[in-house]
This record gives sequence, structure tokens and C-alpha cells, in this order.
Amino acid sequence: MEDLIKTIAAACKELFGVDVVPELTRVEEKFGDFATNVALQLSKQLAKNPRVIAEELVGKITSDSILKTEVAGPGFINIFLTDQALLASVGRPNLKSLAGKVVVAEYSDPNPFKVLHAGHLYTTLVGDVIANLLEVAGADVKRVNFGGDVGLHVAKAMWAILKAIGDENPNEFLNKIDENNRAVWISERYVEGNTSYENDESSKTEIIDINQKIYALHANNEHDSDFAHVYWTCRQWSYEGFEKLYVDLGVHPFTKYYPESDTTPLGLESVSKLLDEGVLEKSDGAVIYRGEKDGLYTQVFLNSKGLPTYSAKDLGLALRKWQDYHFDKSIVITANDIEQYMKIVLKVVSSLAPEIAERSTHITHGLIKLTGGEKMSSRKGNVLLAQDVLSAASEANNKATGKEDNEVVVGAVKYAFLKNRIGGDMTYDPAESVSLEGNSGPYLQYAHARACSILRKKEVPSGLPENLEAGERSLVLKISEFSEVVDNAVQELMPHHICTYLYELAQVFNRFYEHNRVIDDPRETTRLQLVNAYTETLQKGLSLLNISAPERM
Repeated sequence: MEDLIKTIAAACKELFGVDVVPELTRVEEKFGDFATNVALQLSKQLAKNPRVIAEELVGKITSDSILKTEVAGPGFINIFLTDQALLASVGRPNLKSLAGKVVVAEYSDPNPFKVLHAGHLYTTLVGDVIANLLEVAGADVKRVNFGGDVGLHVAKAMWAILKAIGDENPNEFLNKIDENNRAVWISERYVEGNTSYENDESSKTEIIDINQKIYALHANNEHDSDFAHVYWTCRQWSYEGFEKLYVDLGVHPFTKYYPESDTTPLGLESVSKLLDEGVLEKSDGAVIYRGEKDGLYTQVFLNSKGLPTYSAKDLGLALRKWQDYHFDKSIVITANDIEQYMKIVLKVVSSLAPEIAERSTHITHGLIKLTGGEKMSSRKGNVLLAQDVLSAASEANNKATGKEDNEVVVGAVKYAFLKNRIGGDMTYDPAESVSLEGNSGPYLQYAHARACSILRKKEVPSGLPENLEAGERSLVLKISEFSEVVDNAVQELMPHHICTYLYELAQVFNRFYEHNRVIDDPRETTRLQLVNAYTETLQKGLSLLNISAPERM
């Protein structure tokens, strides 16, 4: 594609003496392999009818790769490649547009003392694939995770945990909690604590005191008291629960985990500095940022008791990531309900280190629901858990196939989340996600297994064919799109482009296989080579999505 763009640009320079970067797009196969609107791009500059420009250009747009060119419509130029040029584009490596760049990708971000909900599941799966795309583009990617191990939500959980323990020995009590249920047990205590905080003033006062005690525990690095033992034990249980889910999901390990307790000191130091510089100001004992002057809203960084809010901790996080990696790009993936909040954080960060804000990209997504589900609220306990989504998929798969298959279930959930453009709300349909028909993960896994079954019948000759029949050419044309699709997904940070392409590729292959016999056909060698190229492309695409490509199903 790059060579074709250069050929068109050279023809424009030769004929009209102008420099232009031609736009090139794929078109329906009957119209050609590519089309350019370069004549329309030049029309105003040259003060000529675009069709006239196109008719002059077609005779100059020539190379060994081009079979023919045709003028269409008001001035489009359709381009047909030779079979050899088309085949040469199969397996072409992707552009290393981020080679030598350090990119920090922050996603998942679950809070200890709570359990991962469906939103965390979404950012975990999507974030890991975005990190894959960045790596394909040559970046040195640092996968990082951030979570609140201090703050009011921890105090609420700790209050309920301590109430549950009562006068019992903490060790003896905690040892009774089922190892497989620890993370859920802690999150249930959080719901209890939050309910009491909202409905009982004496409990609220106790929770506020516990909150200060937790900050003091970190400041003093306290580990010996019963309170400290309960806190550190339950925090570790949360981390173990997170790690178990990550392993079950088959996502990449994180480079670094930033607890809020680690980012708070730098956040407090920065708040003090910004207060002295007048970026932040005091108001009723709190420290705030008045964002209205920047089209934002007022945000509290320190509350009236001198404790940091999420804003101060996120300020510290941004600075810590910069200190650790001096990144070329930082990507943060969260739900869209904090979009304005993140603008405030980055605006304040820019007062200390403008390069951080300039190099940061905030990607947001909507709510995740099950079919017929309600809006999530972890505070009220009616949250849609990550495990709820996986269990619903497993149940739907058992109902459809009568068997347990974690490989299919996890692939189904991943693909269902990834195939939609990031941004809007998403309703997850378990039955649809595990179906072997339609645009689903299992459909693509089966498509790969089916192609592998063909390849097992005969030894596949090395290389690619020299000439193509019509049906073969259609398949090669689709395979040749892969690197362009990946490059586009990298540029937009949108994994759904990969999903759409793989589904279309599988459909093209199905049509090819329906009308073109492979085994024991006079063109067996050619077609085995094409089936192999298709299988490799499908596997590469699924790998980018972190979905397994089974050889048998």
C-alpha cells in the first residue's frame, strides 16, 4: 500500500508539479483492489475538473505491481493489482510506528477490599489487547495497574470486618474464611460498612476514625497490632483474588502495581507545592482546584481533615509513572463517568509537568450489563461481578454444548467485549457470545479448527502460488488486508477493527471453501497454500485479541 501511494504521488508530481499525499482505500472487489480520490484532492488546487485530472493520471500510474487502472464516477481512480503483487502483500509485517517509544498502559484498576466487577473485567480485557497492539507497533509497553488500598471504602470494609471478628482472635477468625471465597467475603463486608455509614451516624463516626487510622498505619509502616494484621491480611487476600482472575483470563502479567498508599505521599507533596503556587486554594479547611475558569468544575484534593481524596492520589500516580518510565505516551482506560474528573487531574498535573498531560490519552467506556440487567452499584451490593459474567457465559455454553470448556467460554467473553467500539454502554448476551454461528469468539475458534482439519489431510507445500483463479484471488485479497487493519487499530487504539476483519475473513474463506475443492483437486497445491495463509492470519488475529486458536473443537 505504501509503494502504491508513492507511485501515485510520483505521477502527480510528474504531471502537475505538485506534492500530494494520496488517499488510498479498499473497494468492492468488482471495482478493483484499491481506489484513490487524488484527482478530487487536486481539483481545487489545479482549478480543473477532477475527472479530467483522473483521466490524465491513469496513464501515468504504472508499475510492475499494477495490472490496470480505470476512472470511475466524478474522478475516482480504481486500481487493479497483479496476482504477484497481491500475493506479495500476504504476511507483510506491520509498520513499527512506535519503535523505540515507551508507552505506559494503565488498565484494570480494581480496589482492594472490593471485588472485581464487570467494568474491571472490561478494562482488563480491552486494556491488555490495546497493549498488544502497541507492542505490535514496536513500543516498549509497561502494563500498570492502580488501586485504592487506602480511603473511605477501605475503612468501611475494615469496620465491618472488625465487627465480624468481634472479641475473637483475629488469626483464628480469619483462618475460618473459605480460601476460595475470601475476596467475595471482603466485598460483602464493604457493602455492610457502606450501608451503616449511610444510615447510622455513630457507625459513620467510627468509620471516619478507622480511615485516619489506616493512613497512620501506612505512615508508620505498622504491622504488629491486631488492626494492622487484619488490614494487611485482607489486602493480600484481595490481591490474590485479582491475580487468580487474571490467570484464569489468560491476560499478560502487569509490569507494576501502584497502590494508592504508594502514590499518596507524592500526591500530598505536590498538593502542598501547588497550594503555594496558587494553582490550588484553601476553602473551608479543604484544599481545592477551582476548575470553572478552565471550563471544568471544582475538585477537592484534600478534605477538611487533611486527608487526600482520589484527586491527590491520582496526581501522585501520574507523577510516579513519569518518574518510573519517562514515557513517550501514557494511556489510561476507565469508565466514562470520570471523563471530566480526569481532565481536571491532567490540568492540575500540567502545572507541574506539562509533558505528562501532553503525552496522556484517556480512553473511556460505558456501562456493562447482562441482558436484562440493572445498572451496577458496588456500594449497594447489586454490582455485576466479573465472575457473574464468566459464570453466565459458562452456563450458556453448557446449555448449548453440554460440556465445560473454559477455553471457549473465556474466548467468548473476550470477543463479545472487544467486537464493539470502545465508548458506549454494552449489554452482554451470554447465549449470543458462545454461539458457533454469527459474529462470536467460538465461531472464529471453530473457523480456525476447521481450516486446521483440512491442513491435516495433506502436507502443505512451502511458499505461495504464482497465479490465482477468481475464488482464490478473493481470499488472497482479504488476507492481504490484515496488516492494514492492524495498523489502523493501532492508530485509533480500537481493537474492534481486528474483530470485524477476522469475522469478514472467516466468511470469505467459507465462500471460497464452498466453491473451491482443496484436497484431490488439480489446484490442490495452490489451495493448500492459501488455506495455510488463511489459518496463519486468523491465528495471528486471535492472538492479538488474546483468544486461543484451537486446532480441534
